[in-house]
Amino acid sequence: MLISFNQNINKLMLISSIIKKITVLLVFLLLTSCGIYEKTDSRKIPVNVDERVKKNIQEGRGFRLKDIGKGGSGNFEFASSNEMWRASLSLLDFTPFSNVDYSGGIIITDWFSDENNKNEYLKITVRFLSNEIRVDGINVIVHKKTCNEINICDVNKIKSTLSQEIKLAILKEAAILKENELVIDEDYNPKIGSLKD
Repeated sequence: MLISFNQNINKLMLISSIIKKITVLLVFLLLTSCGIYEKTDSRKIPVNVDERVKKNIQEGRGFRLKDIGKGGSGNFEFASSNEMWRASLSLLDFTPFSNVDYSGGIIITDWFSDENNKNEYLKITVRFLSNEIRVDGINVIVHKKTCNEINICDVNKIKSTLSQEIKLAILKEAAILKENELVIDEDYNPKIGSLKD
């Protein structure tokens, strides 16, 4: 009976050893076949660690722990420093907004109407294509909703001078805001970083 018990233990140890070897072999085969392990030419890899990290990140093959939690990969300024954004909010402040997304570059107003005509509503969409004050850096779309007495509505994108007028007004206001920011305070001393006494 003791011999039989020892034989069973030896068989289990042999099976366990075989399973471990097969597992290691399968892991190795899976890693090499998935492209995780690739043969590389050491002449094409930078020796400096910082350069190597930069190259890997540019090629999309790595990440930095300090970048975790940062949304998106765009290079955005704060909304308060973008003149086009501020000018658009300033000019459209007469109506409520349904969507304002700085990182997405869009402002959408809610439906609003003129007090004289309660059956017609307008919605303005402003899309920012650039942070620069340029004619092709902004797109303004106007939609019109016409409703009848039983509240059945028809929505259409309208082609009128209104969208061009809004676009021009935003560009003019943004240019004024930019110009006003460039005024230099003569009392400011850049070496000290404060006002002169």
